[in-house]
Amino acid sequence: MNAENSKTNWGQFIPLVTVFFFWGFVAASNDILIPVFKKAFDLTQGQSQFVSIAFYISYTVGSLLYMGVSLLIGKDLVNKIGYKNGLALGLIISALGTLLFYPAANTGSYTLMLAGLFTVGLGFSLQQTVANPLAIALGPIKTGSQRLTLAGGINNFGTTIGPLIVSFAIFGAAASGSTDMSIESVKIPYLILGLAFLLVAVLLKFSSLPEHPETIEESVEDSNSAKKSALQYPQLVMGMIAIFLYVGVEVSTASNLPAYMETKLGFAIGDIAPYISLYWASLMIGRWTGAVEAFTDNMNTQKILRFLAPYLAFGVFLLVNAIAKHDLTPFYIYGLIILVLIAADMASKGNPARMLLIFALLGIVALFTGMATSGMISVYAFTSVGLFCSTLWPCIFTLAVSGLGKHTSQGSSFLIMMIMGGGIVSWTQGYVSDTIGIQNSYIIGVICFAYLAFYAWKVSGILRSQGIDFDKKISGGH
Repeated sequence: MNAENSKTNWGQFIPLVTVFFFWGFVAASNDILIPVFKKAFDLTQGQSQFVSIAFYISYTVGSLLYMGVSLLIGKDLVNKIGYKNGLALGLIISALGTLLFYPAANTGSYTLMLAGLFTVGLGFSLQQTVANPLAIALGPIKTGSQRLTLAGGINNFGTTIGPLIVSFAIFGAAASGSTDMSIESVKIPYLILGLAFLLVAVLLKFSSLPEHPETIEESVEDSNSAKKSALQYPQLVMGMIAIFLYVGVEVSTASNLPAYMETKLGFAIGDIAPYISLYWASLMIGRWTGAVEAFTDNMNTQKILRFLAPYLAFGVFLLVNAIAKHDLTPFYIYGLIILVLIAADMASKGNPARMLLIFALLGIVALFTGMATSGMISVYAFTSVGLFCSTLWPCIFTLAVSGLGKHTSQGSSFLIMMIMGGGIVSWTQGYVSDTIGIQNSYIIGVICFAYLAFYAWKVSGILRSQGIDFDKKISGGH
């Protein structure tokens, strides 16, 4: 391993994480657009959900387009144009999508609005295909998953403040009581967003990000590079199912929680919001904890940060809810559950396969607890699934693209395609709940976690047989 790659390259990493922030910002803002469009265009609940469908389906379509173009030119698209150009191109496509909001607002066309969101998502799918493996490549492979976790923590910062900023931009001070709003008000925030996309594209173009990162170009597997496609690697194919089920359990646990709290515990809709925000904050808490190793090699500093980081993130959640004037008393007890996360993080010793196994098993325990208890205990049990989902994306991603060499970006686009699991698993759980009840329907999540635990156990052997071992500490001088 060459010396310059033994430390995280912050000068390159920081410009890169700006795109992670945008993905979170836009994805969470969609939740604000749904009720706005529903009212402005007089839609049914089902029609208003087209916002989510347009956005998530674009990831799948984007990945398929990517493969089509790669086949046509006979070479992987990102390897041909370079990683930096790929990111810039993705940002420009997203910026074009935001421009569609202008004519859409002027003509009052819901279809054009959806086309705009779909185009933004298309750009995101190319950015995701490039940015995820790039985050892993900007430093030593053994802290690759921690760098992705850190990028995920920035993404969650976007999901936390996105809805607040967009709702303020759309409703402004009028939120006090007047519900009088026109679709015109959507234009300005999205045009500003489009400008931000273009600005970051320029920033990245002039940044020191590599067009062809070394770790991706020459890999452990070059002796076997007779493989024609990323799909010939078992770690990737099994990883695709894992991403599908992971995004599924993450999204469906949250999206079915309001129905559970309403029907079983008699909560009013307005009182559920802080608990949903606690769920997404749990992802941030877990990611800030999991990212500690990317910052420092000093073991003592790491130990302190492992305790500081999660409670700092928890503090951000409490602060946001204090500003929103929610009663914080029910949340203090959650500080104890965070201790479980810290212990699990320490036990995993930074090995992505071990972390995936421990966290998936804890996810199963959390869901069974939620299904077997009632009242607030069950709510906290379901919410803590957010803690145990928090670091799974980077673990699965790192394991699935390990050893893919020149097939890395192709493999990455296959993984991005599987984000659609978020929509499908949520719908499945909702469908099942009509038969066995909302509380029992969480068995769907248990099945998802069970596969993730199996993948964690199986993939270590697959990678070891290819000469990749995450337990061997890789460092500059050896």
